[in-house]
Amino acid sequence: MPSMMGIEFAPLNIPLERRLQTVGALHFFFFSLLTPAVSLILPFYLLTTIVWPLMVAYLIWMYYDWNSPQNGAYRSEWWLRQRIHKWYADYFPVKLHTTADFDPEQNYLIGYHPHGIISMAAFINFATNGTGILEKFPSIRFHLCTLVGQFWTPFRREWGLLHGMIDCSRKSILNIINTEKKGAACVLVVGGAEEALDAHPGHHILTLNRRKGFIRLALVSGAQLVPCYSFGENDIYHQADNPKGSNIRKIQTYMKKVLGFSPPAFHGRGVFNYNVGMLPFRKPINTVLGAPIRVEKCENPTMEQIDELHATYVTRLRELFDEYKGKFGVSASTQLVIN
Repeated sequence: MPSMMGIEFAPLNIPLERRLQTVGALHFFFFSLLTPAVSLILPFYLLTTIVWPLMVAYLIWMYYDWNSPQNGAYRSEWWLRQRIHKWYADYFPVKLHTTADFDPEQNYLIGYHPHGIISMAAFINFATNGTGILEKFPSIRFHLCTLVGQFWTPFRREWGLLHGMIDCSRKSILNIINTEKKGAACVLVVGGAEEALDAHPGHHILTLNRRKGFIRLALVSGAQLVPCYSFGENDIYHQADNPKGSNIRKIQTYMKKVLGFSPPAFHGRGVFNYNVGMLPFRKPINTVLGAPIRVEKCENPTMEQIDELHATYVTRLRELFDEYKGKFGVSASTQLVIN
């Protein structure tokens, strides 16, 4: 392949199928990383143009619709089945592996691990039909949880809501899983911003020991707990070396406290090159959805009950990791590190 100044350029004769997959990656990159900034600035500009009445009408709608991220969004199967989602799933590719059926008479709280840089596979698997979630679980409504601030961005918020995404607040999750209406599943990326700072290729480090709020939600609602692990999620970006105690890690931790999210220093590839850019690398991601852990509803769980269920969850997650790691390129000696 041609190269210049260390940049490895892609050949011109790339098959159309792979070009379409890159379009899928660009689509997600645009909506996840570029659109938030644009959508915060664009409304102010539009208010100064001839289309200002339309902008005012939209802002009225946004005010009226403000609580949708807490009330289940407006998930559209037509939207989830858009061809571009399949192109994006095939870009890596991402594959979803199931280990048990889900009873439509139950609700579920799925713990997704690891966070990775941007939780790519969580979005592909559970907020689109890129890996066939609608066919694998036709009676289950999946809702991916994300930061509350994701729904403060005009126009883009509807994009997330049509994918069935909700905010990750306690109220939002309980509105889905603590109701008489069954067959719902909330997908929560448990490790959050802190875990993203440990997302390095070949690493399997989780922030979980002190994450017990989701355990309490499962007990309060009686939702069945499901461990989920994506092998390869940490391999699709290269992050700057940032061991705990280093200056860069201290800065990142401080900014996380101030901003509410971590700013990992990372890079991927480009559209026409293989090693410089912000698109993810084409590395396979295999998501394994574990079997549900039965949970008995308890409206006021004790700390002992929470600790007991948390320990069970961690054990089942380790078992899932150990059972499947050899099938997806992880050495038998590699252990899942839980902090």
